[in-house]
Amino acid sequence: MSPTRWPPTDSAARRRAGSRAGRASPCVMRRFTLRPERLVDGRVTFDAEESRHLVRVLRLRAGDIVVATDGVGRDYTVRLESLGDAVTGTVLAAEAGARESPLAITLIQGVPKGDKLETIVRAATELGVARVRPALCERTVVRLEPSRWRERARRWQRVAREAAKQCGRAVIPEVEPPRPLAEWLAAAEPVDLALCLWEGGGAPLGEALSAAGSPR
Repeated sequence: MSPTRWPPTDSAARRRAGSRAGRASPCVMRRFTLRPERLVDGRVTFDAEESRHLVRVLRLRAGDIVVATDGVGRDYTVRLESLGDAVTGTVLAAEAGARESPLAITLIQGVPKGDKLETIVRAATELGVARVRPALCERTVVRLEPSRWRERARRWQRVAREAAKQCGRAVIPEVEPPRPLAEWLAAAEPVDLALCLWEGGGAPLGEALSAAGSPR
């Protein structure tokens, strides 16, 4: 069976669906992530992490209403049905996420010391960045084996996921494992505008954006 495709509905319709079925407030405002392949024929199955949060932390019940985002731009109003190790529910309404920037912004960020990149990923997610590419630069202090970098990337991805839920985004930014800066630049896709932020640069960011016009 292939994932169900739902027509967009407005926010008012979603609120009406919530008010008709189960406890709509405050549960309707709670957001959870849902991989697209876990939506089949109008039914959703949350993964183990989200199921644990639904049942053990929030102690929600069958009939409660939540919002699930698929991470690629769609929000679903879901009525919970079976609560256990894998929580299931029925989709009541669906709509395109309304808080996404029309710009697909990629941030190539040098890896700082400590856990500072977690803060950067969180802020970038809140600001609407589409993807984060950590870069290993000439003066990068942290040096790890590839397997350790992959572990770090998975942790940063979780940070982006939680930040997207908290700020109401329907798209979860992609955080990739670090690569040398030269590799990221060589692999960059064609873009409308590329900016290098440097403390010794010339024009302020606002002026540079104004001079660039309106990137698509």
